[in-house]
Amino acid sequence: MSHVGVGPRAVMRSVAFLTAGVLAVPALAGCTSEDPSGKPLAEQDVAAAARTSVSDGGTLRWAVDSVPDTLNAFQSDADATTTRVAQAVLPSMFRMDETGSPVRNPDYLESAEVVDTEPKQVVVYKLNQQAVWSDGREIGAADFAAQWRALSGKDSAYWTARNAGYDRIEKIERGANDLEVKVTFSRPYADWKALFTPLYPKDVTGTPDAFNDGARRALKVSAGPFAVKKVDTKGDQVVLTGNPRWWGEPAKLDQIVLRAVPRDERVSELVADKLDLAEIDPETADEVGLAAGPRDAATGTPLMGPGGTPAPGAQGRSAAEALRSWAVANGSDDEAAEEEVLAREKRREAEAKARRRQQALSGFEVRKSLEPAYTQLALNGADGPLADERVRRAVARALDREKLAEAVLKPLGLPAEPVGSHLALSGQPAYADGSGALGEQNAKEARALLADAGWVPGGPVKKKDGEEAAGAEKDKKDKEEKDGKDEKKSEGDDDGTYIVGEDDKNKDDKNDDGGNDDAKDGADRESGEKHSSGKNTAQGGAPGAYAPKGTAAPAGAAAAPLAKDGKALTLRFVLPSGPGSDTLRTVADRITDMLKELGIGTEVTKVPDESYFKDHIAAGEYDLALYSWPASAFPATDARPIYAKPVPAADGSLNVAQNYTRVGTDQVDQLFDRAMTTLDQKEARGLLRKADSRIWAAAGSVPLYQRPQLVAARENLANAGAFGFETPVYEDMGFLKKGAQGSRPSAPTTSSSSSSPSS
Repeated sequence: MSHVGVGPRAVMRSVAFLTAGVLAVPALAGCTSEDPSGKPLAEQDVAAAARTSVSDGGTLRWAVDSVPDTLNAFQSDADATTTRVAQAVLPSMFRMDETGSPVRNPDYLESAEVVDTEPKQVVVYKLNQQAVWSDGREIGAADFAAQWRALSGKDSAYWTARNAGYDRIEKIERGANDLEVKVTFSRPYADWKALFTPLYPKDVTGTPDAFNDGARRALKVSAGPFAVKKVDTKGDQVVLTGNPRWWGEPAKLDQIVLRAVPRDERVSELVADKLDLAEIDPETADEVGLAAGPRDAATGTPLMGPGGTPAPGAQGRSAAEALRSWAVANGSDDEAAEEEVLAREKRREAEAKARRRQQALSGFEVRKSLEPAYTQLALNGADGPLADERVRRAVARALDREKLAEAVLKPLGLPAEPVGSHLALSGQPAYADGSGALGEQNAKEARALLADAGWVPGGPVKKKDGEEAAGAEKDKKDKEEKDGKDEKKSEGDDDGTYIVGEDDKNKDDKNDDGGNDDAKDGADRESGEKHSSGKNTAQGGAPGAYAPKGTAAPAGAAAAPLAKDGKALTLRFVLPSGPGSDTLRTVADRITDMLKELGIGTEVTKVPDESYFKDHIAAGEYDLALYSWPASAFPATDARPIYAKPVPAADGSLNVAQNYTRVGTDQVDQLFDRAMTTLDQKEARGLLRKADSRIWAAAGSVPLYQRPQLVAARENLANAGAFGFETPVYEDMGFLKKGAQGSRPSAPTTSSSSSSPSS
């Protein structure tokens, strides 16, 4: 499934990827004995098999989004394919496990630990004594030092994306022997395990010229189970072949070919037997799943569709044939009968083609999990209505995140839980649901926030040339025209009537008392009650915006367009237009409907995928947008530029780094800085959860759901597919021996994490 988003950690290194008041934050999850991090919502699905069950040899043809512009993962134009190549051919000191946590990679490290904290933090890496580069040279301190100098930020001649972590290193030196590397930090750095993954040879990082250009189209020296054979830009592919100097378990495959195939062409490439593995969209997944299901013995057509539903055309086929025969037999003339015969032949050809297509796809299966990334609604707080925190919070609280998650994930048979953190996903150590700082979905409280900000239902809107006056003035005119024509509704008939202070059942509103108590101690109470003035402050609204409690408002008033100072509350909703973004557009439609119930209008603009980020998100040309962020094992380092408070640059512009919502606070920055410097993991998790609560309260972005990961894989392909959190093990991938089977999860697991903040 294609979502517009920002790629894995290597891509996050690129640099563009309002201050809120002091906010009361609810008690943080984690103060009870129950671990708020829970478990991953879904396991990886890779048809896991022992190496003894996997054949030696073969070529894996793997679809990717692009042939990378660079093989240097530390450059700004690195992409997801760059990361894929680096994982297969370069050293990684740590790799990700099933919970998205870093674990030591024994192929390169015998150990790595902090040996001193005073006066300076010192980490000693003890390298695997067999670890060598493909040219025969031992991996050692010289490679670590060259990479540090290139990424430290001290030499602008190196074209680096960013230097987080490396800028805290004071020196790197040889340890007690050639297999030890001693790294001394000038400042404490909690995320030291993020460094030197991947590790490039000093041939690439030793000089600016080598760093900038030496690894863009080739990697002459590598140290993984595979090596880069060629980057074929004409053939749109990267070819990896086994590394003869690899000291670990030998690669089962002879080659991995990473082919750039557009998302909308992948099903055709699967049918044509040109791919073995491809990430796909839900529609393709349905087709592959249908082809792999039970089939009619006589016709070969599928009997059941996804989820056990009858396959299209599996029922009523004989009736349709009979109807066509009757039409031919009872045609009004020979010409009509001839047309029917031709039409029937075309139908037969189409059906035969569909059967061949299904037969070709029957050798594949859909492997599914949840990607280590989440989709969010971004609210641009730089200017316009969303510069007001009350309006942002109202928009956020209008969203039924559970329904949005269900719309995307439930049809796929994946756990449909909304994401509760900006900084981690369920199962990761730093995860805790911090959404209580914003409060639950509650249309009444959202209306109160909007009223407090001056947005009045049915308020007058200045008319443009050639238009009638809008809002209350037009309503008054319409009422006068219709006066006496409408019949009075019978007593007790309250359809469409909004009762102030009571549940609006037609809108699925939450009860006023149903909001999170902790959240009411925060900015919601402050915005909804403290700042209101005049009459009806018990409702949290502006004077005149609401009738006294229990009073019936005119039918449709709750959904009347909001206006202020003669302008309607209309938000620019920018979306990508590409064929792989159907899910985003579906989610956007539902969000639009939810906002409409509050009287918030949206102007949806669909733009080309290639300009979506550069010309709209990064440039700030939007009010609302949907895009994704990857989860990181090192949120203190990787998430800080996403949520850091924008700062003025020397030229007067605003330096937003990767904070495309332009919403940030000094408090969040300070919490990130503290989490980055403490070596106490429990303390660091507490600081990150507190930062996340403040990010929720500022309402610059609203996490919605963890992205689905759908992969079409050849049935006999083992140890590859939907990887979830875990780093792929490239040397174990291969095709099963005859009669062998891979192990797949019977069903996605359900999270044990709480859906609301714990105290």
